[in-house]
Amino acid sequence: MEPAAGLRPESEPFAWNQRVWRGVCLPLLKNSAPEWSRARGFVMTLRRRRRTAALLTAGREEHWLVREFVAQNNTSQIKHVIQILSQEFALSQHPHSRKGGLIGLAACSIALGKDSGLYLKELIEPVLTCFNDADSRLRYYACEALYNIVKVARGSVLPHFNVLFDGLSKLAADPDPNVKSGSELLDRLLKDIVTESNQFDLVGFIPLLRERIYSNNQYARQFIISWILVLESVPDINLLDYLPEILDGLFQILGDNSKEIRKMCEVALGEFLKEIKKNPPSVKFAEMANILVIHCQAADDLIQLTAMCWMREFIQLAGRVMLPYSSGILTAVLPCLSYDDRKKNIKEVANVCNQSLMKLVIPEDDEMDEAKQVTVPPAEPASEEPVPEPEAVSSGALDASGDSSVSNTGVFPATSSERIQVTLNLDGIVQVLDCHLHDTSIGMMTRIAVLKWLYHLYIKTPRKMFRHTDSLFPILLRTLSDESDEVILKDLEVLAEIASSPAGQTEGHGPSEAADPRPGHVELHIPVRNSQLSASGTKGLECSPSTPTMNSYFYKFMINLLKRFSSERKLLETRGAFIIRQLCLLLNAENIFHSMADILLREEDLKFASTMVHTLNTILLTSSELFQLRNQLKDLRTPESRNLFCCLYRSWCHNPVTTVSLCFLTQNYKHAYDLIQKFGDLEVTVDFLTEVDKLVQLIECPIFTYLRLQLLDVKNNPYLIKALYGLLMLLPQSSAFQLLSHRLQCVPNPELMQSADGTRASAGSKRSAASNIDYTELLQHFDKVQHKHLEARHQRAGRAEQLERRGVL
Repeated sequence: MEPAAGLRPESEPFAWNQRVWRGVCLPLLKNSAPEWSRARGFVMTLRRRRRTAALLTAGREEHWLVREFVAQNNTSQIKHVIQILSQEFALSQHPHSRKGGLIGLAACSIALGKDSGLYLKELIEPVLTCFNDADSRLRYYACEALYNIVKVARGSVLPHFNVLFDGLSKLAADPDPNVKSGSELLDRLLKDIVTESNQFDLVGFIPLLRERIYSNNQYARQFIISWILVLESVPDINLLDYLPEILDGLFQILGDNSKEIRKMCEVALGEFLKEIKKNPPSVKFAEMANILVIHCQAADDLIQLTAMCWMREFIQLAGRVMLPYSSGILTAVLPCLSYDDRKKNIKEVANVCNQSLMKLVIPEDDEMDEAKQVTVPPAEPASEEPVPEPEAVSSGALDASGDSSVSNTGVFPATSSERIQVTLNLDGIVQVLDCHLHDTSIGMMTRIAVLKWLYHLYIKTPRKMFRHTDSLFPILLRTLSDESDEVILKDLEVLAEIASSPAGQTEGHGPSEAADPRPGHVELHIPVRNSQLSASGTKGLECSPSTPTMNSYFYKFMINLLKRFSSERKLLETRGAFIIRQLCLLLNAENIFHSMADILLREEDLKFASTMVHTLNTILLTSSELFQLRNQLKDLRTPESRNLFCCLYRSWCHNPVTTVSLCFLTQNYKHAYDLIQKFGDLEVTVDFLTEVDKLVQLIECPIFTYLRLQLLDVKNNPYLIKALYGLLMLLPQSSAFQLLSHRLQCVPNPELMQSADGTRASAGSKRSAASNIDYTELLQHFDKVQHKHLEARHQRAGRAEQLERRGVL
């Protein structure tokens, strides 16, 4: 009987008769003492002849010998034969002896048949040693020998699978094509055995697979992926349980230069993902979260897209189990949101990940964890100094919870008990968001996503978020200078939520900037809302002006916003009106104007105060968002409206023309006339006349329709007509002069407008509600403020003259 068909020696045959085998090999194998010396002499002769084909004949003789021992159940002689073949031949120093030993071991295995499993260790080890032989022909013979051994033993070789796999993984990268071809035949045979058997030791194999999967050789990688695909296809082998140990290596192989290997790896990962979707409860999501986060930041597009798709499925399948890894996930996902169309697929998947993760944050996360008392460091004072980037965030480190109950949680769906175990790592999330806001290189969509996250966290977890408000406040204010209107809108939403959330109410003290020990300080009136403990998501625009939702951060916000406008005049010019109008939609417009007027009243930079008052007045008179506030000021019927008028008036005095326009808006025509009379004592400049020109244009706008109609009632509105004539006298001969002159020419003759019924209410009765306003005191305040402005202008002019003289010298 010949050795099993399979691999054939590639060397040419030589005649080596049976005399050599019977006279040399058999006595040597039988260890017959009398003939031992003679046998060794013949062996030396045999080695010198370097005959190889005769080894096949010798293998047949050995086959007969072993079969005889098997029939006799002589295990000691069988082991002795295998030992001789191993030590004296297969492990010999002479190549041809090693070839003979390999063929002899294969023949021995065939002769043993089903009993070969009892001697596999002795049969396999010398063959595997020859896998490392420097001679490629010998490595080929080793492949053939092991192929025959495995083919006979079949399932019995599985206890030795690791050593076989280790040897094959080396031959898969062999440079010799014949050896590589031989190893592929052996590999297929071994795969067939594993597929048809239920005795495969997966637990023992995983450490070896985990080690070999990081090979950089293309052929070795292909070999590894092919085995993973085979093991994944076997129903009795649950490779999914050990996926966390090989997932990182799979993603690294996915970046191979070979398209074929990348495709194979992509298929393997796809199969694993299918299994994960079919059986989520058995998946160890938490153990693989960090691996995905790392590869979601890969430079290779295929790796990044695949990892992002996995991350999307993990978040949707595992739910809150992924919360402890939120900071790492955001570190990977947020930059992808600003990708262009070249990476459109990655951007779309990243957006889904971001939205899905955001939905996992619930109001229950705001509850204090009684089991874990966390010491919160004192909040730093609000400033606009850059916050240093945390090392863990900048380096991409992930900060999952250290609680083992969380890290090992892989149960789906999330139950109420799991919600107790899973803790939102809010500090880590805020660090990541803050880091991205400080990074000026990030794209617009990423900045918008960061601000949406902050807004969402302030809505869902306000109490915990307000611990970070002082550190976030400066960067949120700086973001108002962003070039994108969308970014500014989202930023204003966050700031408005901070300023209106009941969770931001401090007890016992207010913001440090709001404190003013000086006498005469005008107190900002903020009525206390009855429903302070209601949901934090209630917006200021949903409440009436009598129940604003401001907290202690509101005044701080107004102060810092005006500081921002003062230090960055371009922002005031280009975006000031836009920002204030949006804030009036998000917050209570009355409180915004009231607080800003109160702050500007104490502004030391008088030029900025005048500019800011002019901006606020323009917004008040022209913005559709302030329709309700204008109506409130129009009649001054309530104490709140009169209080607001007085507060605005005191600050509006920084700009004489805006003060007159405020009087027109509130129908204080007599006081407007009194103010215009004082304009003759003021320093009339080109800017002053320009503002008068703009006021005339405003009078022609729809907002002042009621004022123009009141010109019909000449008898009851004499001061209105006088005030308008006063403006006319201030103007030079210009288009505004002509416009106002034509308007006044339309004023009818009072005698023609007399009514037969004299019971009509006069303007005086209309203004009776405002009779408790001390207009004399307001005029005195106007004079005082304008005197300060005059002194400030002279000082600025003096400094400019001194600088000019120094320049000449």
